[in-house]
Amino acid sequence: MNYTLDFGPVIDALPSLLAGCLGTIGLAIGGMVLAIVIGIGGVILRDSRIRQIRWLVLAFVEIIRNTPFLVQIFFIYFALPLAGLRLDPTPTAIIALGINGGAYAIEIIRGGVQSINRGQIEAGLALGLRKAQVFRLIVLKPALRAIFPSLASQFVLLTLTTSVASAISAYELTSVGQRVESESFRSFEVFGTMTLFYLIISWLLMRVFGMITTRYFSYPVK
Repeated sequence: MNYTLDFGPVIDALPSLLAGCLGTIGLAIGGMVLAIVIGIGGVILRDSRIRQIRWLVLAFVEIIRNTPFLVQIFFIYFALPLAGLRLDPTPTAIIALGINGGAYAIEIIRGGVQSINRGQIEAGLALGLRKAQVFRLIVLKPALRAIFPSLASQFVLLTLTTSVASAISAYELTSVGQRVESESFRSFEVFGTMTLFYLIISWLLMRVFGMITTRYFSYPVK
């Protein structure tokens, strides 16, 4: 089989592919922010005195972690309109990514919170701090320091998961690449270039997370 490489169509479509990279990063950032909010809120509700609320959080985590992301995004995009809630592809993708990442973030953050010495929490309460202040000042930052590497890895995975959003035509790298490939029929060149872009995006994210770790979560040098 003779196959001649031709990156001409890829070079011509480079502006669109780079714009798709920005779309991927935008979806990832939106999903990460929502996942953090869900993660922290879920941890707080997970320790609620109301048993039904605890059960709802547990059910949410188990359902999301044990169903495919593709099914989740299809449910939001195709099933919710039947209940009168219709969303465009991009908001749908961000919400689905946030919900998916949030379920994992709840367990990761909860593990970090449980690693905090109970005596520190009791000391904070003894000093007159409210529970919200104790959680924010005494529990959250040390917990984040302990779990940030796991959380960062989960967010990199969430970024790569944005490619599934092409199934609902959300604007991101995979959907743009598929369109370029369907127009040019240069599968190897297009998907090879997309692979390189995803590697670069992942590497850049790990560098950013590494700088955040150094700046905010590293222990003081003695």
